[in-house]
Amino acid sequence: MQSDSDPTSDAGDGGTTVWDGNVLAGPLSEIFAVDITTAVGRCRGCGSSGAIATLRVHGPQPGLVGRCPGCGDVLLRIVRTPHAVWLDLGGLTSLCIPSAD
Repeated sequence: MQSDSDPTSDAGDGGTTVWDGNVLAGPLSEIFAVDITTAVGRCRGCGSSGAIATLRVHGPQPGLVGRCPGCGDVLLRIVRTPHAVWLDLGGLTSLCIPSAD
């Protein structure tokens, strides 16, 4: 595994540099430091867009499941274990998070 101080070159992608996932720590902490309920997600199932706050959330056990208010597809899942928080955003094609600027 490469560290962020030891990038590899990906010759198959126009010579771009490939980093390991640790390089995402800073950018992701900035993104999720905002109120994520104001972010707008697009449903993979029906294509409708809306604020995360408008999802229909089921739970609490074994975790929370956010469903599209339009078609009912599962857009996100959040499960907390004793050692981690699991986040599945597989039902979203995009997530637009308003910037603080």
